[in-house]
Amino acid sequence: MSDAISGIARRGVLFVLSSPSGAGKTSIARRLLELEPDIRMSVSATTRPKRPDELDGRDYHFVSQDKFNRLVEQGGFLEYAEVFGYSYGTPRDQVEDLVAKGFDVIFDIDWQGAQQLATAAGGDVVRVFVLPPSIGELESRLQRRAQDSAEVVAARMAKAVDEMSHYDEYDYVLVNYALDDSVARARAILNAERTCCERYTGLDDFVRTLTKDRT
Repeated sequence: MSDAISGIARRGVLFVLSSPSGAGKTSIARRLLELEPDIRMSVSATTRPKRPDELDGRDYHFVSQDKFNRLVEQGGFLEYAEVFGYSYGTPRDQVEDLVAKGFDVIFDIDWQGAQQLATAAGGDVVRVFVLPPSIGELESRLQRRAQDSAEVVAARMAKAVDEMSHYDEYDYVLVNYALDDSVARARAILNAERTCCERYTGLDDFVRTLTKDRT
């Protein structure tokens, strides 16, 4: 956000959270949205059917495969991927509009999407990988969620091993033992990244006003 008095403005952070299903990235993202007023959620488009507790435009933009394919052809996504037979993508216009207004944007995406986003947006991207405390706990969380069939849970567990092997492609890693602790650490990462020199515009002019009477 900007400081009208000093003339300093800051580019938004594109804050990526990735994890195997059930490790906690979505819960961390939701808490950050509650606690940080200058952050917004990137709402992905998906061809996956809407779950009973989901709202179109809040949780996802639910679209047909034909519409999704047209958006891919038009360059409408910053990143996109196929996960468990469904397509997911980040609408370009939505993110660019938020960043232009000075907001940070959270991304709840997988490692493939994180790679594409880093290629598309470069230094504005900060990537955090969330690991479960154990494989047994990950499976228990998926079962307690009760959103998927036993077959889908088994498929997610099989995919988790491959997903976790990409942890070292990220800037930070959080082991999600307890949600409150993980949220606190995610906030610490976010706030540190917000103060990186390269994210500011107007900083050189501001420093010159501080030092002009001393030179």
